[in-house]
Amino acid sequence: MSGEGIGFGKAILFNEHFVVYGVPAIVSAIGKYTVAKLNQIDKPGWTLIDERKATPNYKEEKIDQQKDSINRILKKMDIDLSKKGLEITLDGTLYCASGIGASAASCVAIARALSEHFNLNLSDEEINEAAFEGEKGYHGSPSGIDNTASTFGGLIWFEKGENQVMDKISIPAPIEIVMGNTGKVANTAAAVAGVRERRERNPEKYKEIFDRAENIAYLARNALKNEDHKELGKLMNENHKLLQQIEVSSRELDFIVKLARDNGAFGAKLTGGGLGGSIIALTPDKKIQEEVANAIEKEGFQTLQTVIGASRER
Repeated sequence: MSGEGIGFGKAILFNEHFVVYGVPAIVSAIGKYTVAKLNQIDKPGWTLIDERKATPNYKEEKIDQQKDSINRILKKMDIDLSKKGLEITLDGTLYCASGIGASAASCVAIARALSEHFNLNLSDEEINEAAFEGEKGYHGSPSGIDNTASTFGGLIWFEKGENQVMDKISIPAPIEIVMGNTGKVANTAAAVAGVRERRERNPEKYKEIFDRAENIAYLARNALKNEDHKELGKLMNENHKLLQQIEVSSRELDFIVKLARDNGAFGAKLTGGGLGGSIIALTPDKKIQEEVANAIEKEGFQTLQTVIGASRER
């Protein structure tokens, strides 16, 4: 008896950090994913074989969070492994690094595999709930944006708050992007705490920045729907400037962002927690995608050539 499931990686296109304070964010599933495979074993509990490719130290640094995460998913799904246990194998095309939703992808993949293994026939909504519970093991109080993109695929408009909003944004076809990895494992919690502290010290300055970030989200949604990639790229550049102003970028991130723009990307910005992690560059053409990726790799950074708007249908 075995089970298998997949979970997409993700990229935040607009408004990481700002989203914590109710500003709309736009997030997308990318065309790379994690696969979880389960096999029954005779001893109780679970064992993990993690074969995902990863940034150096990424898996080691996350090991305790990962254990907590898997136990939370099992509890949420009411699965008892006290008699017969499970061997969980993780693999797939998603390279584990900060900023691409690797933890959410593994949570979704494991939840789907458990649903199949135990014939639970869970809906996508129920898979998403189990994955959200798993994300708490990694992030304490996650926004829910990563697991939602990982479960449902496509592009999502997300507003955190009392009445949380998660709306799908339909685009005619997936769009090529390049993601560049600084090679540094980001400490998202520290980045979020830093923004909170500086915002409390400079409320007026930060209000201005946050208002502009909100405006960018609405303009970006229209640009996506209208396939206006030039405008979309311009807005990504502007969003990166705002993220620099709230001090969550880094020298490496700024360097790779400039490299991408100088080599033909329509726009580029950091994606995810910042202070390390990854950048995303809009390259809506295979040739541009190739040129931007080559330029980043020449400087010794790893890249991922993929698409935004990925889903299980396409």
